[in-house]
Amino acid sequence: MALKDHGGTIAIVFTMLIMISYGIPSIRDGVGGAMNLIFGPMIDDWKIPFFVLILILSAITGLYSSLIQKYTIDYERMQRVQAKMKEFQKEFREAQLGGDEKKIKKLEAKRDRMMQDQMELSKQQFQPMAYILLVSVPIFFWLLYRLPSVTQTMTLPFAGMVNFQEMILGFFPIWILWYMLCSLAISQVIRKSLNIGGL
Repeated sequence: MALKDHGGTIAIVFTMLIMISYGIPSIRDGVGGAMNLIFGPMIDDWKIPFFVLILILSAITGLYSSLIQKYTIDYERMQRVQAKMKEFQKEFREAQLGGDEKKIKKLEAKRDRMMQDQMELSKQQFQPMAYILLVSVPIFFWLLYRLPSVTQTMTLPFAGMVNFQEMILGFFPIWILWYMLCSLAISQVIRKSLNIGGL
């Protein structure tokens, strides 16, 4: 148990370090420049449109993150714990409405054990994030690095022809919206095909 907690702490610290690196321009640009050696030729030499490349990258990150979650999270156990918690909440509510103090005290002791199970599951769900960020953050840094030189446009529903550097609603970058739409759609297909439950 202590080993698992130690691993969870390492994952949390590592995740925080990756997130902090976003605010350090030298790290962000350095990683983006290194990634440009891989992805730059796809735009410059292969002439792949920027919006298509975002679609490809979101598919890669969606597949990678889904596989990581599939093999690091016990979804069957998670569903069992959630079902038990739902049943417990119903039973506890009925005891409260019925004024059964003896049963309420008994259920409160049971609740502590169930909360520990939920905490353990929460840690289990958090650990894969470090591995997922290890791949997705460099890609995100490359998109930020390359964006200023992108002059391509695409057509979006309700927005028409847009440039990737434009903002939607005055503050939300178009390219992030496109990345999110691609990632969500592709991830749902991948998760369904791999029979992965929701987080």
